[in-house]
Amino acid sequence: MDDYILEMRGITKTFPGVKALSDVNFAVQRGEIHAICGENGAGKSTLMKVLSGVHPTGDYEGEIRFDGETVRFSGIRDSEHVGIVIIHQELALVPYLSIAENIFLGNELRGRGGLIDWNKANAEAARLLREVGLDENPVTPVGQLGVGKQQLVEIAKAVSKDVRLLILDEPTAALNDTDSAHLLDLLRALKDRGITSIMISHKLNEIVSIADRTTVIRDGRTVETMDMSDEDATQERIIRGMVGRDLESFYPERESAPGDEVLRIEGWTVWHPTQERKVVEDASLTVRAGEVVGIAGLMGAGRTELAMSIFGRSYGRNITGKVFVHGKEVRTRTVAEAIDNGIAYATEDRKRYGLNLIEDIRRNVSAAALGKLARRGWVNGNEEIKVAEESRRDLNIKAPSVMSVVGKLSGGNQQKVVLSKWLFTDPDVLILDEPTRGIDVGAKYEIYTIINGLVAAGKAVLVISSELPELLGTCDRIYTLSAGRSPVRCRCAKRPRRT
Repeated sequence: MDDYILEMRGITKTFPGVKALSDVNFAVQRGEIHAICGENGAGKSTLMKVLSGVHPTGDYEGEIRFDGETVRFSGIRDSEHVGIVIIHQELALVPYLSIAENIFLGNELRGRGGLIDWNKANAEAARLLREVGLDENPVTPVGQLGVGKQQLVEIAKAVSKDVRLLILDEPTAALNDTDSAHLLDLLRALKDRGITSIMISHKLNEIVSIADRTTVIRDGRTVETMDMSDEDATQERIIRGMVGRDLESFYPERESAPGDEVLRIEGWTVWHPTQERKVVEDASLTVRAGEVVGIAGLMGAGRTELAMSIFGRSYGRNITGKVFVHGKEVRTRTVAEAIDNGIAYATEDRKRYGLNLIEDIRRNVSAAALGKLARRGWVNGNEEIKVAEESRRDLNIKAPSVMSVVGKLSGGNQQKVVLSKWLFTDPDVLILDEPTRGIDVGAKYEIYTIINGLVAAGKAVLVISSELPELLGTCDRIYTLSAGRSPVRCRCAKRPRRT
């Protein structure tokens, strides 16, 4: 008989007007790494929020059994008390506090008189950091660490709570290949220590390599749970379960027919906003009409800094260099100037910089080009709704209406709203920074299809991505940026069918 540490039976969770989970059954064996897959909005994160007490008992239907006993959680502290710890995709760390302070935040180690024993806290934090393979001083502010190291701090924090079941929601979404590999090795080490893990991820190659079993959820229902040691437990089977159909290719076909040069950057140099160092140095590149050009590079290479500084000097200082659009030198000193000169930039952080999460789809779509809908200073509300409806239809944004609040949409649909906003400005050049980060394979395919439509219409597209297969599968040419220095250009292979 299987030894289950967790069983969730008949879980149903309803939000106003939406049934997020419908009679979901989910079981995890003791000591395994169990993956959960599904499209954005399928209910994966909601299920884990039910398990961890974010959605408390009474807020859902069904039963949770942990270690053979029925449990009822009224909050996260209750689930942590029995050894269930969740690490959300949006890391819950305070950047201005030290590593040790973050690890023990809310569970401070106290000495005599009830005061915090900092010597003990720092020593214990150092031990935990060694366990997770992070070579950092415990007094280092978390804000000085990269995202990969911050993930390790979160895991150290979980281990400090005597974790028995660790839940990780998209742990490698923002990590480069090296940091991702290190994190997966750590999960294997935790497994050897008897710690059970649940991992939500859209990176199917990682799931195939690390998971013992995988559960697929679609439209709030359990589709199947597969043993990853079986020969037929493949990425294609997972995708079929997620989207309800076979995908013939991860990347839609496109014939490449570049036209005239649209964007040219010459001698672009950017200084760090607060430090005396260059983050981009003498970078030059070109993008032609009907062409997708990629920028590859390690995290910290200066890719995003390059894009943001081009787009209205949104990053950096002492910026020098020239920008040409259709062969004419243009000024991009402000975001408004960049937009007026036909440049648009879809940021990698859609929640912080790309969207107004408390506003609806309609307002977000029109935000970057209100002048097109205004007359004598007044916005035509009917036209605004019409434009948003067209975007919802053309980009297949899954929402009840354009009056739906963007913050309640899935990641893939939020990304489509970001694209809608910039497409409404009718740009000549569209810069896409990590356009498919944190979204599922089905939504990725739709984004790639949108990119193909843009280049077919003669637009120039610049794609920044940490996933090399994505660049190889979508781009005509790729520049490699290294330590902010001038990109090295390479040409992709001919563009026949790609898989």
